[in-house]
Amino acid sequence: MKILVVDDEMDIQTLFEQRFRKEIRNKIVEFVFAFSGEEAISYLGRYPHEAVLILSDINMPGMSGLELLGYIKQKYSAPPPIVMMITAYGDAENYKMAIELGADDFLTKPVDFNVLKEKLKITS
Repeated sequence: MKILVVDDEMDIQTLFEQRFRKEIRNKIVEFVFAFSGEEAISYLGRYPHEAVLILSDINMPGMSGLELLGYIKQKYSAPPPIVMMITAYGDAENYKMAIELGADDFLTKPVDFNVLKEKLKITS
């Protein structure tokens, strides 16, 4: 399963690689990282059918995660990638907007990796 993680915080890559070390080594998951919404769109343009799941931060400079979500759900209709939104803010407004734009799930920071693995149906 290829997962595109979109977050403007560079240390997110190290964190995901540490928390999914065994799953990466066993080729259960493969991560690709984009550090902006624009970088994610560029990746999706080059590899439109590789990412089956996108984990995107909501609050990023430039293109927000909500703008990225709207773009993805509009542009990629067959098959649409699953998009989980991640935010440091658990407020109802961001949740409502993400759901209206077609988010498949919603996670809050700090990410509980055990919960994420359950959602991805990955057992440790």
